[in-house]
Amino acid sequence: MRIDKDLVAASATPLVLGILADGDLYGYAILKRVGELSGGRMQWTDGMLYPLLHRLERLGHVSASWGTSESGRRRKHYSITPTGRAALAERQAQWSVVADALRQVWESAPRPATVVEGWA
Repeated sequence: MRIDKDLVAASATPLVLGILADGDLYGYAILKRVGELSGGRMQWTDGMLYPLLHRLERLGHVSASWGTSESGRRRKHYSITPTGRAALAERQAQWSVVADALRQVWESAPRPATVVEGWA
């Protein structure tokens, strides 16, 4: 299933902040976690993640520091800041409203018999 790019873009910030709320991670580990959380249905790329991390860093939602992995490789680790936690709480409240509205619409509307190829 292809997930529409607008939906991916809208969900990216709360996903990354939520993942980092569980603990500091480096970029590749964030990519893996997104895949795990989605059951493999969302496969982000470096080209999507790193611009987002840099934007979140500029906004003060995440901080970055260099560390060394178990294999001795230098990696940039990202952590959520207090400002990022506040932004995450706000996004959670917003998404709850959207999810509740969608749930109500989908529970009252008949489901299509088949999924049309290309629909998100």
